[in-house]
Order: sequence, then C-alpha cells, then structure tokens
Amino acid sequence: MEQYESKQAAIRRSAEQIYMVLSDFSNFTPILKDKVENWQADENSCSFSVKGFTAALKIVNKEPFKVIKITGDNTPIDFNFWIQMKELSPDDTRIRLVLHAEMNMMIKMMIGNKIQKALDEMVDQIATSFNSFL
Repeated sequence: MEQYESKQAAIRRSAEQIYMVLSDFSNFTPILKDKVENWQADENSCSFSVKGFTAALKIVNKEPFKVIKITGDNTPIDFNFWIQMKELSPDDTRIRLVLHAEMNMMIKMMIGNKIQKALDEMVDQIATSFNSFL
C-alpha cells in the first residue's frame, strides 16, 4: 500500500471547529452539489458521479478534534484517506491529509505524482476556506 502525505497547512481556528465541519459529509452539500453529479450525503457517507464515474465514500473512524478516517465504498482502488488535525492553540490548528492506496505499478506510474500535487492543493483549499471566514 502506497502512502502520500500533503504538506501541513495552518488554519486560524480551533481543532473542534474544523472537526465539526469536516466530520459530516452533509456539510459539503452547498459546495459540491453543483460541481459533481448525483451528489448525496449524510453525516458519515456520500456518493457522487464525475465524468460518468460513480464514487462513494464513508467515514469509518472519527477521533474528535484529531483525525477523520475515510474509505471508498465499492471503488476500483482500495484506499484510506485521513484528515489529521493538531491544535497548537485555540486559533492555530495544523492540518494534514494522508492517503493510503493500493495501486499496481502501472497506476502508480501514471498517477503517483499527481496524487501528491492534488493532496497539497486540497489542504491549501481547506485552509483557505476556513481562514477566509474569520
């Protein structure tokens, strides 16, 4: 299983505030319902389609204010996705994204470098979203 880690991003919020948003897939409905097809979500699962490909995700473990663990449900690649949070002070939390994915050599060669870039972009987007609503 391959592991990819995003860079660390700083968010000017408490870990509790970040966790309360990111630990519930239904909170993403206003953002994603117009960007993907067939978006459906509840607290612990979501499904959507992009370019004819349907994906389903589910939260499999939550450790309040520290980590949210997500996995794919009936996806072509087995993976685990972690959102890690470390609060340094009530207005300074560091966040990191970690992806563990089972990929054969060909897939790894095709998308391995793109995964790292995508994780770094995602963590930046999360931080920017939280920091812009101060």
